Amino acid sequence: MSTLKVTNLQHASSGSASITLDSAGTASFNSKDVSGIASINGGQIGVANLVQNGAMTVAQRATSVTSVSTEGYKTVDRFKWTMDTTSSVYTLTQSTDVPSGQGFANSFKAETTTADASLDANCQVRFEHRFEGQDLQQLAKGTSNAKSVTLSFWVKAFQTGTYVINLQDTDNSRLIAATYTVDTSATWEYKTVTFTGDTTGAFTNDNNLSLVIHWYLSAGSTYTSGTLATSWESLTNANRAVGQTVDIADSTSNYWAITGVQLEVGSQATPFEHRPYGDELARCQRYYWRQERTSGTNGYVGTASGWSTTEIFTIVRHPTTMRASPSLSYSASNALTGATNLDSRLGSAITSGQPGTDNILIYIDVSGATEGKAYTMYLNNDGNWIACDAEL
Repeated sequence: MSTLKVTNLQHASSGSASITLDSAGTASFNSKDVSGIASINGGQIGVANLVQNGAMTVAQRATSVTSVSTEGYKTVDRFKWTMDTTSSVYTLTQSTDVPSGQGFANSFKAETTTADASLDANCQVRFEHRFEGQDLQQLAKGTSNAKSVTLSFWVKAFQTGTYVINLQDTDNSRLIAATYTVDTSATWEYKTVTFTGDTTGAFTNDNNLSLVIHWYLSAGSTYTSGTLATSWESLTNANRAVGQTVDIADSTSNYWAITGVQLEVGSQATPFEHRPYGDELARCQRYYWRQERTSGTNGYVGTASGWSTTEIFTIVRHPTTMRASPSLSYSASNALTGATNLDSRLGSAITSGQPGTDNILIYIDVSGATEGKAYTMYLNNDGNWIACDAEL
């Protein structure tokens, strides 16, 4: 019997492996140690990263927003800016400042433009990513087989010191926290944090909010006066951000930037999973999509029909099935109009009816329409937009 032997195959941990193939075509595999192959042992073949838009490539709402003093989804998709009881103001951008040689083109950046030097006890400034419960079932949370997860990311900040991260289970009001340190000012640094699995409280298997990652950037004594929740426990505010030494709000010199965010099953971080832009955009459009008229485009929305002499309507199909029936928003009350004998009669109001996960019915108020007549509905001027929102 002849054999073919390949030796010294290397893997993620120390040690080597060999494959022996006999003349009948049967192969045997021998290794000193394969426990370090986290992407296999952790069940990560396929889509490893649970985070959407972790490379900050999609920014449908805006690439830069100034004078930010309220929370919400502002720039890069699927990441929420949160702030409570602070008078500080920020500029948020989809930045091109990225760690060198890592394959990233964008990051999220928050810059303090108005400082709040007096930190209120209830003050929080956070950066968040939110997950549906049905996307987390592989974590086996609430069972004896609950899986650990590892969060990895690149961060750059003006302030050095200790920052706190939370995983918050919103289904069962549970929390686990960890710290990371920015060692050098104005320098991209790679960070990894592993959170143990939680054997208490399963995530609901539905399209509602179940888990939030919180990156704390500022935290008052309401959130720092207890003991940091380094293992899963019932949510107590005092245990959320203990050890946070950095306050992004206290100076206009401060900024914080992040990219390459990855959350994966297992106790080891693997290289960032770069996904095609089109794939990432479709993932984001499940939660939010926006159509804007720009120079050189006609802003066509759809073929409309006269509902009455004062109203026309169209059915707009979403780019992808949305998480839930969305709300409709728009740039101005006359953002839409209808052509074919209605060109000079701009829509004075836009409403929606019967929104669904696959399409939405849009009405605009006009004058001089004919019931049953076909019209063309389009965005009226450059810069006008409509959007559907089903964010968590």
